[in-house]
Amino acid sequence: MELPQLDDYRQLLLNDTPLLDVRAPVEYEQGSFPTTINVPIINNDERENIGRCYKQQGQDKAVELGHQLVCGEIKQQRVQAWVDFVNKNPQGALFCFRGGMRSKLTQQWIYEQSGIIYPRVKGGYKAMRRFLLEELEISIAEINFSMLSGRTGVGKTVLLHQFEKHIDLEGIYHHAGSAFGKMAQPQPSQIDVENDLSIILMKHRQQQHLNLVLEDESANIGSRRLPENLILAMKQAPVIVLESPIEDRSELIYQQYVIDSRQSYQAVCGLESGTQQWADNLLNSLQRIQRRLGGTRFADVQALMITALEKPNEPAIEAHKAWIVFLLNEYYDAMYDYQLDKKSDRVVFRGNESEVSEYLQQKKF
Repeated sequence: MELPQLDDYRQLLLNDTPLLDVRAPVEYEQGSFPTTINVPIINNDERENIGRCYKQQGQDKAVELGHQLVCGEIKQQRVQAWVDFVNKNPQGALFCFRGGMRSKLTQQWIYEQSGIIYPRVKGGYKAMRRFLLEELEISIAEINFSMLSGRTGVGKTVLLHQFEKHIDLEGIYHHAGSAFGKMAQPQPSQIDVENDLSIILMKHRQQQHLNLVLEDESANIGSRRLPENLILAMKQAPVIVLESPIEDRSELIYQQYVIDSRQSYQAVCGLESGTQQWADNLLNSLQRIQRRLGGTRFADVQALMITALEKPNEPAIEAHKAWIVFLLNEYYDAMYDYQLDKKSDRVVFRGNESEVSEYLQQKKF
């Protein structure tokens, strides 16, 4: 029986089709797609052994070894996991790296056990990845971007989410952007963030959203990099500056980096371990800007932070705001002003939250 293939990658991705990735875990970890679950046909060790056999003895022997490694109870467990996925996601599809032997076997074994004819993606991961990279180029060329800028803590991300036509790069990259932006869970892979960004931009184009506002970011967000053509587009885009007094900014930063971040670490790592990891992350983040601060300023702000962290589970609002305000006054504001001065010719509007919000509404974002 010739089992079906799907090659309308656009609809698969625009419709958030549930996808079963049968590649080995090491391949999945390098990058996949947002609606994907990894249930491999061969694990990492099996893949390595089969690959070695292929190089030394050829394809037939490698296939033979694969069937020897995946048989009996091991095969039964993996096929059952696929059937469970299929039953939960009858409108989904499956794929391997190139849409070849691994996905064909998965289709066949699903059919033999359940009688269900389940489609595989033609060309597999490689074809969908190539499609998304091409679409990313098209999206960045077709969309007009506006940059929402502003000093640290003005609430750019919060304001962005009030508008439909926006891109939350920090959300996609799972990092708050600054030296203190690391989150409790690790960043997605570079491939993952590129795939996710491409799909989100493609969805905006589908809705004819060809003017989008995004936060003014540097070329790197955490340890991941923005696409080079997006960096170039951002450097040429008009800039909207959000302004806010330092009292409000310190309050927002306290909420985000102290209250919310601590709760996030606790939710992921447990109360005691999460609290400690959150506190360690603050101190490690400060270390990352030690050279830029200089010896005296670093020692001063480190002492303020250590004092605030003496009882890490307690709010210590004023103690935390002391190091926050110090960093704003002594480091972040001067750095921001320097960066903004280089793009002053592109500033088209500046104002407080209500003024910028009204401006963006008028621009129909």
